[in-house]
Amino acid sequence: MAADILGYADKRVAVMGCFSGTGEALARQLVALGAEVHGADIKPSPVEGLASFTTVDLKDPASIAAGVASIGGEIDALFNVSGLPQTFPGEDVVTVNFLGLRLWTELWLPRIRAGGAIVTVSSLAGMRHLLRQPLLKEFMDLTDFAAARAWYTANAERAGDPYTLSKEAINTWTQQLAPGLMARDIRINCTMPSPIDTPMLNDFRKVAGDAVLGAFAKAKGRFSTALEQALPLILLNSDAARFISGACVPVDAGLSGGLATGVLNMEQMLAEAAAG
Repeated sequence: MAADILGYADKRVAVMGCFSGTGEALARQLVALGAEVHGADIKPSPVEGLASFTTVDLKDPASIAAGVASIGGEIDALFNVSGLPQTFPGEDVVTVNFLGLRLWTELWLPRIRAGGAIVTVSSLAGMRHLLRQPLLKEFMDLTDFAAARAWYTANAERAGDPYTLSKEAINTWTQQLAPGLMARDIRINCTMPSPIDTPMLNDFRKVAGDAVLGAFAKAKGRFSTALEQALPLILLNSDAARFISGACVPVDAGLSGGLATGVLNMEQMLAEAAAG
């Protein structure tokens, strides 16, 4: 009998964002792997076999704190999947995608057991985070929700797209926390998906258009499935990845690697996608 190299059997885990898409697929797989799965989202999850489900609004610090307290106890792994696209108000996008997830994670940190792990869904939109560190520091240094939201409102033009800003912040935060958390034997990573074939894709289509989305699907010839994004999250928080921390992992069928090395050309890809 093969050893369980993932090691989720009887582990206690929390999944933020299991109503649909990647988070739903993730929660189903974790249940199947034998984990005790505690789900949270602003909408009820359809996943059967959850140990509990808690309604949490990531725009509301009180709701976040109540959610952690409601689940209670210690956990072995934390999965942060929730996110909003740019079709929502910018202040809500940066709050849910970064500020809310950051507070949720900070409140869980004292409850994460040694050997535990955290993984957050970022995006390819955040892959240039190292080029904007001064601006990101201004934003991320503000730990108060209202102050951070006010900063975005006052600096919206300079900060640019709120979705991109929030994902750049996730990448930066992940890499900042990794060294210090190792002292407690806790790992933290994030993934950077290319577009995923979930209901949220329609929101991105409204913002970016078919040509841009088509270009981002070029490397594989199709969009990712929710399960194809969920499985890397499971891997990163598993025993099989016990020496991986501080990584921002592209899950994009080679797209970002091709662009970085010049094997793929974004202008050419956009033109081809626009042409049909």
